[in-house]
Amino acid sequence: MMTGPKQDRGRAVGEPRVDDTSVDDNRAEDPTAEDREAMVAEIIAEVAATAGFLGKDRLDPRVLEALRKVPRHAFVPAWERPFAYENRPLPIGEGQTISQPYIVAIMTDLARIGAGDRVLEVGTGCGYQAAVLAELAAEVDSIERFPALAAAAAERLASLGYRNLRVRAGDGTRGWPEEAEDRAPRPYDAILVTAAAQGAVPEALIRQLAPGGRLVIPVERHPRDPAAQGFDLRVLWFGPEQDLLVLTKDAEGRVAEEKILPVAFVPLIAEAGAEET
Repeated sequence: MMTGPKQDRGRAVGEPRVDDTSVDDNRAEDPTAEDREAMVAEIIAEVAATAGFLGKDRLDPRVLEALRKVPRHAFVPAWERPFAYENRPLPIGEGQTISQPYIVAIMTDLARIGAGDRVLEVGTGCGYQAAVLAELAAEVDSIERFPALAAAAAERLASLGYRNLRVRAGDGTRGWPEEAEDRAPRPYDAILVTAAAQGAVPEALIRQLAPGGRLVIPVERHPRDPAAQGFDLRVLWFGPEQDLLVLTKDAEGRVAEEKILPVAFVPLIAEAGAEET
């Protein structure tokens, strides 16, 4: 598949641009337009079906528009492109995946990102979630554990015209402290983590969240002891038990936690021997 016309990614979704043509004209030029619409329609249907978990039956229209804009096929290997707009995860290398579009949609919606917000993503992967965030926020910082994935994502995002985000390789459990803790007036308004924390949310991420901010993170309920011998048959058969959580920090720094729904993510892994920042 070919990508559609290059767009200015520095704008918030819905912000007018002087050279915008009609939506119909743009879609006529984009051979993936129907696939993108079908993907969004499937997300809308799945959100309605899981409204009992989500507490709502529809997402912010800005989130859906961002999903329409971002060319998912540009973020997957060539051999996976025929499946790029299917509502499922796909492998991207290093044992990692590009998340299911439904999961990307609900995590983005749960973060309640405003046009002027600073957002931190932990787990860049191929850069797809970062691109969706960059359609909505003023600034996005994204951290990836694997240097090869981080470098490829940074190059890919730059080639697509995104100018309001930065990618670096590092330990995501530490967040990006020099950008949040050392600049007290501007910690992150939202943090999204695309890997499952083992039993507890990293304290560094909570510290880097602004008052009123939201931290969206999957957490494994019963993490396996890495020193344990043998196989955990429960995990081997059914996979680890994980919940998607939303943590909200109030003006006094108190944190409230809300459980959303069961999910399945790769584990969030700290650097060996690293101490929390």
